[in-house]
Amino acid sequence: MTALLTRRRAITVLAAAAGLPLLLKVRDAQARVVRWEGTTLGAPSAIQLYHHDEAKARAAIDAGLAELARLENIFSIYRPDSALSALNRDGALNDAPPEFIEMLTRALELAAVSDGLYDPTVQPVWQLYFRHFTAASADPAGPSGADVAAALELVNWRGIGIDGARVSFARPGMALTLNSGAQGYITDRVTAVLRGHGFENMLVDMGEPRALSTKPDGSAWRIGIANPADPARAITEIDVVDKCVATSGGYGTLFDADGKFSHLIDPRTGRTVPAMLGVSVIADTATKADGLSTAMLLAPPERRRSILSAAGGLKAIYVTPEGVVSTVEA
Repeated sequence: MTALLTRRRAITVLAAAAGLPLLLKVRDAQARVVRWEGTTLGAPSAIQLYHHDEAKARAAIDAGLAELARLENIFSIYRPDSALSALNRDGALNDAPPEFIEMLTRALELAAVSDGLYDPTVQPVWQLYFRHFTAASADPAGPSGADVAAALELVNWRGIGIDGARVSFARPGMALTLNSGAQGYITDRVTAVLRGHGFENMLVDMGEPRALSTKPDGSAWRIGIANPADPARAITEIDVVDKCVATSGGYGTLFDADGKFSHLIDPRTGRTVPAMLGVSVIADTATKADGLSTAMLLAPPERRRSILSAAGGLKAIYVTPEGVVSTVEA
């Protein structure tokens, strides 16, 4: 049985990794950094706040984590009782939560803008690769062409129906994943909770980091884009103020030990994205950046700018182990 690599942290927050000073001057008061670390939909996550009252910061984080837990019960593909799992199991979901309808609607809009390069119904193909490479004596050449073709027959974002609060699939066997999008959506929702508690200078990362305002000293948040060959190390750095950065790369989860098959799948062909290519998308919100990073990774060069602009992205930075190979701006 081939072991799957744990899903990676696609980007490195350099300020945190370098050991940010614990005390910063803010309006003549000592602001202390207060952090939480955990997971969101299987990805490493963190909240970083600054305040002179640690108890107030902890209370805000607790409220944000309550929102995180509520939304994971809707979007998690790993929890059998989530709304998403119920839809995939039954083929229809009555009385879908409004957050589910909102996120799914945005996902389908991105699918339309990208002409299906981003397709949230690619889950049957992902499941095929997962079953193949976790089976005993898995063929290193991957699933057969016939099996891939059969799985692709179930991939079609136009086969999702939304009627009020009811969501349904057009045919049996279809399945949905919102992991590429829901992490950004949760990041935005947790950010809103923290803002409601009076916080403005913060970094919220529920799988996709969102920098709100500046750091308390007025400087930008510095974020490093991972080296695909060594995701724990940054290959380049960017400064971010009031923006989100979302990264997609084939190196995140590899199905096989040789790295020939990655977790990012082209919904048109069923082939996986090369492991040593990554793209980071900068946008105003994490919701926009998250799904868009997947679409941009799959987009041919001539379509990149039009998709980025139409989906509300600001910039896309493509990297390989050799460094930045392309930058696209809307």
